[in-house]
Amino acid sequence: MNRNYYTVALIMLIFFVISFLTNVIGPLIPDIIKGFNLSLTLVAILPFAFFIAYGVMSIPAGMLIEKYQEKKIMIAAFVVAFFGSLLLALIPNYLTAVLSLFLIGCGMAMLQVVINPLLRTSGGEEHYAFNSVLAQLIFGAASFLSPLVYSYMVQHLNDRHTFLSYFRTIVPSNLQWISLYWLFSGICLLMIVVVALSNLPKVQLSKEEEVGPIQTYYTLFKKKVVILYFIAMISYVGTEQGIANWISQFLATYHGYDPQTKGAEEVAYFWGLMTAGGVVGLLLLKIMDSRKVLISFTILAITCLTFSLFGSARISLIAFPLTGFFASVMYPIIFSLALNSVKEHHGSFSGIIVTGIIGGAIVPLIIGWIGDHSGLRVGMFFFVFDNGIYLKYWLLGTSFYYQ
Repeated sequence: MNRNYYTVALIMLIFFVISFLTNVIGPLIPDIIKGFNLSLTLVAILPFAFFIAYGVMSIPAGMLIEKYQEKKIMIAAFVVAFFGSLLLALIPNYLTAVLSLFLIGCGMAMLQVVINPLLRTSGGEEHYAFNSVLAQLIFGAASFLSPLVYSYMVQHLNDRHTFLSYFRTIVPSNLQWISLYWLFSGICLLMIVVVALSNLPKVQLSKEEEVGPIQTYYTLFKKKVVILYFIAMISYVGTEQGIANWISQFLATYHGYDPQTKGAEEVAYFWGLMTAGGVVGLLLLKIMDSRKVLISFTILAITCLTFSLFGSARISLIAFPLTGFFASVMYPIIFSLALNSVKEHHGSFSGIIVTGIIGGAIVPLIIGWIGDHSGLRVGMFFFVFDNGIYLKYWLLGTSFYYQ
């Protein structure tokens, strides 16, 4: 199969954009709390709205791809994300923020479903594994950069004689972080134009990528192993996104660090080390059993998280990013072993597993509610329990796989 280098490059750019728009929510939380005068529970509704969109859109998006071309779905996804970003930029209040993040989440979910089969087609099936790893590295790089871009923008918004001075005239003085959503609007608009002008190859879905009828999902959910892996994915994504979302607020509350500088920097390091840990994890999987890798990394992640919550300020700054490093291997291992645990309907099962991303909606909301009643430190300790759920249900799932 001939490789379409342009399309591969476009997909890598889309992976970057998805991550850039997705993983900036955490650093914004302290500013959003202050700007809209919110409780921890109310601010947790924002990531809830974003990630619940994955539960709403993942399976329908797979069905839409079979009816419409990938290019149309990609353009529609960026149009939805554009209007979501523009809505918050033009009307910055709490209710529009909830709706905005839901719309952006819908767009990102649609893109996630489209680009993986397109990457296999354009890059060649024999290069798919390498291209997938490269895409994850680019995804991680964007996660690292987006908090730093936010930090730079809010610190230099009032500088004269820079392009950022324009944003000063269109954003409220007490909501400087809104300038980021003007940037997101521009990025989405640019991506609409780029995708519209691109010639994309026709995707022939492999049997594993095909999405079955609704009856297929009923059949899959009758299997205990499917439910176990689904719960494990909910718990993992809840941990990943929940920690990233609350790091900055935790450091501000308990150690007095500025969310716009040190807080954003710590979130960037969290995502950066998660990317590095993913590479290390891939190497370890070549020489170790996947269950041993996952169990050891999960225990180390729980240990680092405990030090983050109960250690000194200096220890927290070191341990939070290390938690990301050790949590990094969970997603690829659970996804690959989940698919290997069933003999058919892999496309539909993939949709179910991806829907487990709603854990990023559920767990941060639980943390916010506990935080309002018992303090954020106690709330974030729920992640230890959540990791225990993840490990339990993952082990139960793999017991079926290894039988």
